[in-house]
Amino acid sequence: MAALKTTARNQGDYYVLNGSKTYITNGTQADFLTLLARTSDDPGYHSFSLFVVPTNLPGFHVSKKLDKMGMRSSDTAELYFDDMKIPSENLIGKEGEGFIQQMKQFQHERFAVLPLTYVSARDIIKETVDYIKARVVFGKPLIKKQVLRHRLVQWLSELECLQQLTYHIVRMKMASQDVTKEISMGKLIGGDILSRVTDGCLQMYGGMGFMNEMPVSRAYRDARLLSIGGGASEVMSDVIAKYEGF
Repeated sequence: MAALKTTARNQGDYYVLNGSKTYITNGTQADFLTLLARTSDDPGYHSFSLFVVPTNLPGFHVSKKLDKMGMRSSDTAELYFDDMKIPSENLIGKEGEGFIQQMKQFQHERFAVLPLTYVSARDIIKETVDYIKARVVFGKPLIKKQVLRHRLVQWLSELECLQQLTYHIVRMKMASQDVTKEISMGKLIGGDILSRVTDGCLQMYGGMGFMNEMPVSRAYRDARLLSIGGGASEVMSDVIAKYEGF
């Protein structure tokens, strides 16, 4: 998905795209893009439109594949559009409504990461518990250290709260209620807890956790994206604040 730095000028039967956008998931291999582009120079939310963009048309270029610290199994790219013509029928919905449509889509994207967060965090904790049960230091397994057990229990308690919030959001969705605030809360605390869990679990591995060959090392790097992708934690906080009236 590209936006903001890309313009789409209506030429009747087609739109002409120009500009670039970075941080595009699977950008090096996608056959089609969902593109959010500026279709008007007017200020405000109604200056953007959504398009389906085939990547096999002239004018489309992958500038480069970006080198990421985590989530390396999914490529992220920088794209460039150079007088690229796409049919007007590829416009999604009405012109000028793209930003509103995209904001609605973000709620589904943000909600989708909540189960991923508590499931993956529990898996990392389980692997760590297995490791510190087998790791003997000064004659005793590390799991016997009270400070580690308490830390693990705290994380599991917070993950249970996140799971119950997720179920609550599902019930609200089924009742056709606005769940924007609750989803924002879930993503905000989800990013925080996943970062703390992966960081804390890596610490329990000690020097081994710092080795790239260990799954916990990958989990630590991958977890950092949750507080950024799909809306940064600061954005989530602003959304919640608005719903709370301050």
